[in-house]
Amino acid sequence: MLNHQTMERLSQMKLTGIREGFKEQLDNPAFSDLAFEERFGLLVDREYLLRDNRRLTKRFQEAHLKVKASVEDVDFHAPRGLDKRLFLELATCGWIGRRHNLVITGPTGGGKTYLACVLAQKACREGKRCLYFHFPELLQELSISRAEGSQRLLVRKLATRDLLVIDDWLREPVSAEIARGLADLMDDRFRNKSTLFATQFPVAEWHGRFQDPTLADAVLDRIVHDSYRIELSGDSMRKRTSDLTKSAT
Repeated sequence: MLNHQTMERLSQMKLTGIREGFKEQLDNPAFSDLAFEERFGLLVDREYLLRDNRRLTKRFQEAHLKVKASVEDVDFHAPRGLDKRLFLELATCGWIGRRHNLVITGPTGGGKTYLACVLAQKACREGKRCLYFHFPELLQELSISRAEGSQRLLVRKLATRDLLVIDDWLREPVSAEIARGLADLMDDRFRNKSTLFATQFPVAEWHGRFQDPTLADAVLDRIVHDSYRIELSGDSMRKRTSDLTKSAT
C-alpha cells in the first residue's frame, strides 16, 4: 500500500524517471544488495537523464534542421577541400561560446547545408538553442512581419537563439526594406550570439547582392568580423554520390 501511494505521488509530481527506477528496484531483488545511498543515486540519475533527453529532443524540434547527421557521419576523404582539423575544432562549439560567426561557401551540392546541420546538431547536444532558416523563408518572414508591424518582435525572437543557421544566404537579391530588417537582426546578434551562413557566393560578392550599398555595409560589417570560414571546392557531392551509386549497379 505504501509503495503504491509513493508511485502515485511520484506520478503527480511528474517524476517519471524516479517512478520508473523505483518500480524497477521493487521488481528486481538484486537492488536489495545495494546501500540506500546507491539506490537513491540511481533514481536521481534516472530522473536526470530522462529530463536531459527531453530537453535535447525539444532543442532538436525547435531547431528545424533540414538534415539529420552527426560529426561521425562526415566524410573527410571527399575531394572538396574540407579542413578536418578546423571542422573538428568547430564541432567543439567553442566558437559559439565566444559568440563568433561561421561562413561556409562553396558550389551548389558541395555539402554546405549538410555540414551546417552537422554543426548545429552538435550545438544542440551541447545545450545550445539553434534555429535553421532557408534564406528565402527568412526574407518572407521579415517581409510579412514588416507589413504587420511586428518585425522588431521577430528580430528580438531570432536574436535569442545561441546559433542561427541561414542556409542559401543571399540566394535572392536583398531589397532596401529587407536589408533594414537584416541589419537590425545582425546588430542584435553581433558579439552576443553566433550565426552560421551557408552560401554559394564568395564573401567578396556579398556586397553586390544588396540594392542599397549603405545598408549592405551595415549588415556585412556585423558578419565578416570574428568569423571563421570554410571554403569548399570540387564537384557536387550529390553528383558524386549519384555517380558512385550508378557505378555500383
